[in-house]
Amino acid sequence: MRRSIPLAAIAGVTLALAACSGSGSGSGSTASATASAKPTLSGTLTMWVDETRIDSMKPIVDEFQQQTGVKVDLVQKVSGDIRTDFVSQVPTGQGPDVIIGAHDWTGEFVNNGVVATVQLGDKAKDFSKSAVSAFAYNGQQYGVPYAIENIALVRNNKLLQDTTAKTFDDLVTQAKTANTPFSVLIQQGDKGDAYHLYPLQTSFGAPVFKQKDDGSYTNEIGMSGDAGAKFAAYLQKLGKEKVLDASIDGDKAKQAFLDGKAPYIITGPWNTTAFTKAGMDISVLPIPSAGGQEAKPFVGVQGAFISAKSKNPLLAQEFVVNFLTTEKVQTELYKSGGRLPALTAAASKVDDKVLAGFNAAGSTGAPMPSIPEMGSVWSFWGTTEVQLINGQAADPAGAWTTMITNIQNAIATKK
Repeated sequence: MRRSIPLAAIAGVTLALAACSGSGSGSGSTASATASAKPTLSGTLTMWVDETRIDSMKPIVDEFQQQTGVKVDLVQKVSGDIRTDFVSQVPTGQGPDVIIGAHDWTGEFVNNGVVATVQLGDKAKDFSKSAVSAFAYNGQQYGVPYAIENIALVRNNKLLQDTTAKTFDDLVTQAKTANTPFSVLIQQGDKGDAYHLYPLQTSFGAPVFKQKDDGSYTNEIGMSGDAGAKFAAYLQKLGKEKVLDASIDGDKAKQAFLDGKAPYIITGPWNTTAFTKAGMDISVLPIPSAGGQEAKPFVGVQGAFISAKSKNPLLAQEFVVNFLTTEKVQTELYKSGGRLPALTAAASKVDDKVLAGFNAAGSTGAPMPSIPEMGSVWSFWGTTEVQLINGQAADPAGAWTTMITNIQNAIATKK
């Protein structure tokens, strides 16, 4: 049960912030104000996290309570429900003050009016640029990042000790010298997995949506035209060569790599812990280009949103903007959760060579689009790619064009 912040505390906080806002900053930022005159806080916050983060967040909220006196009711939600429950419950006043989740929820949350803006101010420069922009939408900041992740090329050093390939085709050729059942494992499954193929696709100059100069996404599809057609033909080629196999889903790809059945796998840090625990010697490398341009993986960013209907917005701002952004907290979250910190100072002290490899591979990546239109893409995208890999699409360019049309129609029906 969430309790309201006591009136005395509200008055104290308000007076302190009012004094700071007259300092000439002009930003109206509660975050920057608290930096110069920290108010006395008390009360209770409610925060939702899923089962994958609950253990990491428990000591964090305990520490926040010790420092501020503010209790945080940490509520574990099922990962498959937390996002939709937030959208449905916030308008009724039943949702939490803070929710932890992925940046690509931003567009949906903003369109449904369930999240408040946050003001990072000068703190923004302390994060990787992609991590901050990931939570930006229509020129406003809606979330505070704490961790970033992306996929990369992982090598089994027992099978191959060096990687000299400059292109993905060269990589496949080199991988075959290991004489294993598979060359480069890329998980798919019967519904496809466009996420794991995206670095190859971007290397053809075919991003899912076009981006502005500041990195934010437009709602104009960027993977149509000649670039998309060339990528479609390339996918069919990889299918014919048995490099890609739609029957290899995530679990099968992981197990095959663990069993030494391939020298390479394209995957994320969520799998590498299993590899190292199994005693494997691995290296993490950037993914070579297939189409001539940089192979850009999606960069996923984890962070905190504040409810638009929070009954304790000042406490929520203090926790999200001023506490979660500290180097100490970001480092603690890395140690417990294994994800690379979004805060540059914390990330620079990570001496894990595996995570350092993912960080390097993601340095040219692009944030996963957080625009609502992204929800209309995945199904058509994955299904078409499976058809290309399986050879079911006799005309790759035509199949890709049909996919684009289907996506555009799906987007149009939701407007």
